[in-house]
Amino acid sequence: MTLAIFDFDGTISSKDSFEDFIFFTHGFTKTVLGILINSPILVLYLLKIISNEQAKQKIFAHFYGGWEEKRFNTLAVQYVQQRLLRILRPKALERIAWHKKQGHTIVVVSASFENYLNVWCKNMGIDLIATQVEIKEGKLTGQFASPNCYGDEKVRRINQVFNLKNVSTIYAYGDSRGDLPLKTIATEFHYKPFRTL
Repeated sequence: MTLAIFDFDGTISSKDSFEDFIFFTHGFTKTVLGILINSPILVLYLLKIISNEQAKQKIFAHFYGGWEEKRFNTLAVQYVQQRLLRILRPKALERIAWHKKQGHTIVVVSASFENYLNVWCKNMGIDLIATQVEIKEGKLTGQFASPNCYGDEKVRRINQVFNLKNVSTIYAYGDSRGDLPLKTIATEFHYKPFRTL
């Protein structure tokens, strides 16, 4: 078995899909206002006082805490149909197509949310491991149902899904420090491979 692991944000996409999703669901003014309100959180993250997961959790709770699950998922589908396809890197899609042609197992492993990424991955016929949102009584609590799928968590989640002892070759594609732990399991690790000058 050959496994091809792709990060999504910045690797397959040209920008952060979570940020793009917020703009899609809230519009420009409300998004910018929300970012300004949460700017102290972002500063703490940049100063490495709080983790990526803590910062992301607070941003997510601000924008989506209390939302109806149905509303969130409906907008997730609309986001994929109307916006996500515009931010995909052609060279990344070509590489995915190459792996499919070789008969390799392809999985997107992303810190972004499975609600919208799963729509795209199903359309592409590839697997997904991503951050999950917590739902209670049909509403988003604003919390995550799984750890943020970033850094070492990516490797942990991959090992949960795949028995790597049965994998002969692992290709991994990433673009940030959150993807570097993939080097520990990859036969071939490609960093920022789909960007053009």
